[in-house]
Amino acid sequence: MSRAPRVQREIRRFLDIGPVQVAELDLPEGYTEAGGDAGAQVTLRPGPGSAPVTHGEVFLLVRSGGRPVGTLLGRVPEGADPRTVLAALARERAGRRPAPTTPPAPSTAVPTPPAPSTAVPTPPAPSTTVPTPPAPSTTVVIATRERADRLAHALDSLLAQDHPDFEIVVVDNAPTTDTTRDLVERKYGERVRHVTEPVPGLAVAHNRGVAAAHGEVVAFTDDDVVADPRWLTELTAPFAADPGLGCVTGLILPARLRTPAQVLLESHGGFAKGFTARTYDPYDPPADEPLFPFAAGRFGSGANMAFRADLLRAVGGFDPATGAGTPARGGDDLYGFVRVLAQGHRLHYTPLALVWHHHRETWRDLENQAYGYGAGLTAYLTALLVNRPSLLPAFLARLPRGLAHARTLTAGREAEAETQARTGAGGGAHAAASAGEEAGARSAPGGHDERTHDWPRRLSRLQRRGMLYGPVGYLRARRALGGPLRRSLDGPFTPPRGAR
Repeated sequence: MSRAPRVQREIRRFLDIGPVQVAELDLPEGYTEAGGDAGAQVTLRPGPGSAPVTHGEVFLLVRSGGRPVGTLLGRVPEGADPRTVLAALARERAGRRPAPTTPPAPSTAVPTPPAPSTAVPTPPAPSTTVPTPPAPSTTVVIATRERADRLAHALDSLLAQDHPDFEIVVVDNAPTTDTTRDLVERKYGERVRHVTEPVPGLAVAHNRGVAAAHGEVVAFTDDDVVADPRWLTELTAPFAADPGLGCVTGLILPARLRTPAQVLLESHGGFAKGFTARTYDPYDPPADEPLFPFAAGRFGSGANMAFRADLLRAVGGFDPATGAGTPARGGDDLYGFVRVLAQGHRLHYTPLALVWHHHRETWRDLENQAYGYGAGLTAYLTALLVNRPSLLPAFLARLPRGLAHARTLTAGREAEAETQARTGAGGGAHAAASAGEEAGARSAPGGHDERTHDWPRRLSRLQRRGMLYGPVGYLRARRALGGPLRRSLDGPFTPPRGAR
């Protein structure tokens, strides 16, 4: 079959994807373990930008005592009470999943009181409980360009944070109007600082924000997110608990799933990295990451990341020839992750630091996104090897195993797509994982990346095409900045001792 009819068929299947409601369900602590107390307080509320839940399909964030613990896809029958149906699904699915094997994050861990004793009382021993260190002072940097309406929603959510000591800096990147400045000065006054960066590019804008930051930690998010009220506290608390951390990333979930593009992207994982906290240590590379630390997309995304300010400045910040708004199209966040790890500092991912992201809305948006992701990937790798040529031997040594691992994952996805094509699953609205699921639950809390729709081959081809273009785009961006290629952004690189 020629390519044009195949693309047309993919687009028709794409247009058949229906909208999905977004909501969050907050269960009391111990609700699922106790079998679900009928009198317990269960709260159901719509996601940011979404209407109250009615009948139909729902993408649900499940919380336990306020903490995000997982997502599920469910269907609310017409005439049923959404809260009752979705709480029952969450309880049922939680009962099927394995017990968690990782301890709670330090920022929310509560010491368990000792059990009552019948022994003769003795004088109490001095307390050995180590108090949780306070979250470090933080600067939140949000770069924007002519999107005042979305920026206002993001700023409103940032000003509602429960972090005790933070400031907000808005970087107005290559503005063509005074809209952003007027918004900040008129609505937010002294609560938000406005700075201008005339050179276009996300990395340049972020570097401008770092230069203006006063906090010990610099956190970054985008102008198209809504931050959970505890986002900043959860994102920055790990720095206080672990002096060796250089970077922390967090969870990104969809603010709404109204269009086929938004549903398709989220059905393949979106920007989420799961609900298990994980620390990446350059002195102890993970066995399941053969390209570590170069497969930086595993670590997180630029819409939800934070760095120690002094460390980020010491490594030269973000490479200005990477990022959206440059010919490189992206890769600035990935570059930052690897630079920190390459300096011997740890990177931590926590699902407790949550932001809600407004995904792209159209097929053309997805095409641009797929191409840009491919370009950004190889652009950031080019930036690393140009600025840190001593990384080349380590990269080449990891490449064969990394490629073999990628081929295995690709083969698995293609086999899954072929199965869906034969059985007819995945072509319309979210397909049930088994025909017997009356209420339509697809995933236990803690699961993600359902892949309930085929990923169009055209988007995969565009991503590969972008990967071929990335190095060229990076060099063009360097040339556009008007300076020669530098061998390094700062001093000579020394790989961490013991890193494989």
